[in-house]
Amino acid sequence: MVTLLSEMAPTTRPSASTWQRLPPRMRVLYVATRQRTGGWLAEAFAADSASKVVLEEAVGMTAGLARLRDDIFDAVLVSHDAEELNALDMIEGYRAGGANEPIVVLGTQSEQEMSALCHEVGADGYACVHTATTRNLIWVVARAVQRHQLMRDNQRLTQAEQARLQREHDEAAHLLQQQRTLLREPGGREHDGPSQLPPMRCLPEELVCHYRELLRTYVIMGSGNLADELRCLAKLLVSAGVTARQTLQLHLHVLEELVHGLGSRSSRHVMIRADLLVTEVLLHLADGYRRRYQQRIHPPLQRRLPGFDE
Repeated sequence: MVTLLSEMAPTTRPSASTWQRLPPRMRVLYVATRQRTGGWLAEAFAADSASKVVLEEAVGMTAGLARLRDDIFDAVLVSHDAEELNALDMIEGYRAGGANEPIVVLGTQSEQEMSALCHEVGADGYACVHTATTRNLIWVVARAVQRHQLMRDNQRLTQAEQARLQREHDEAAHLLQQQRTLLREPGGREHDGPSQLPPMRCLPEELVCHYRELLRTYVIMGSGNLADELRCLAKLLVSAGVTARQTLQLHLHVLEELVHGLGSRSSRHVMIRADLLVTEVLLHLADGYRRRYQQRIHPPLQRRLPGFDE
């Protein structure tokens, strides 16, 4: 390997930005062949101060897989020899077994010949021993290590996000169940289920559709732009004689549809806005019925027509 050996002499100190981008230390396993052991590679890495590469060696595919099974490395270098050690077959089988360490292949063929083949079996890079420099190989290994670290971080974040969304949906389902409990007919048993809820009679489909659109708009915009619409809705409910129980049933009927349609999206914002909406509607409803009651108790004073006073 001419180029790598030519760089065994001490190199100039890299800039601070280079030090920040390269890992300060990497533990690497080199799966070698009997014809090309890792002594030359260890010397090349030791001569470059850009990153400390601790190189350990295993000769042959069986020994390499055994080391990978029993130990943990930052990255793996595999020497490709079509006859003695076919790196492509080794990596393909290794990846099929679920292993995810960064793997870079070293071979004598050009990168144009081998890079695509290596990537197709799951390798993270390829370097030709006749043309690659030590520094370039360090960068290839470092980039492979960083890529896998980013993949692991992304996977953890994805799993955490999925767990958070699942908790939110469980909380929403629990809250909806508690609210359904409030709708049970008076005298219902404690273990009665949703089947004991009062039927959705006396509420026309137009009202259900109108409330559905109000809820969707409220979730997006909040109450500021819907105050008049909510007051009008409450007046309509009062004039139709709709009770608070029926109003809450209408709300839960529409809210359950909306939550079920969220899929994998967050439900917390929807539940918070929905609670605010139904609270505001029930307040307007209570005020409406209070005014109607006061009008019945204290009807407007009927004055006599002029000239008919006693």
